[in-house]
Amino acid sequence: MEYTMSPVSEAPTATAETNVVQYAGFWRRFVAYLLDSIILSIVFWGAALAFGIGLLGTSMNMNGHYDPNATGAAMSGIMLIAVLFGAGGWLYFALMESSKNQGTLGKMALGLRVTDLAGKRISFGKATGRFFAKILSSMTLCIGYIMAGFTAKKQALHDFVAGTLVLSKQSAVPAQVAQNAFAGS
Repeated sequence: MEYTMSPVSEAPTATAETNVVQYAGFWRRFVAYLLDSIILSIVFWGAALAFGIGLLGTSMNMNGHYDPNATGAAMSGIMLIAVLFGAGGWLYFALMESSKNQGTLGKMALGLRVTDLAGKRISFGKATGRFFAKILSSMTLCIGYIMAGFTAKKQALHDFVAGTLVLSKQSAVPAQVAQNAFAGS
């Protein structure tokens, strides 16, 4: 009796066409944004306290009486801090999402990355557009954000506007996904 052994079959190698795309759903994105908000709050309020603590208490003069001129200076300081917070938030999100890491610190902590529809790194301009498109997501009573839980590719309204995806770091984007990014399938 003769026994023969069949050759061991090799496992198929993964290609961009066989990878499963892992879109980041609503809750992972929410936790990443929460982490980013905590980080930005600590940095910005620390800076505000370090540089502007005197601006908030200047509506009283040395004798403890109300001083309208000092109130105007305090309000100007508060407005300046608000503008710096807004500009700082924009730069944080736009620079981080267009960097080689493709995500903010919160997204990196959760293993997420922001890509264009072809799975490539986005430009600073596209990241800026994505940041300001979040205003639309907020203006819709945050329904624009909640869309990420219900759309086929887990895109929020600002992702549709900017032409972006939020993926798991391990995901590759097959060509058919890039071609059909706006399709409802």
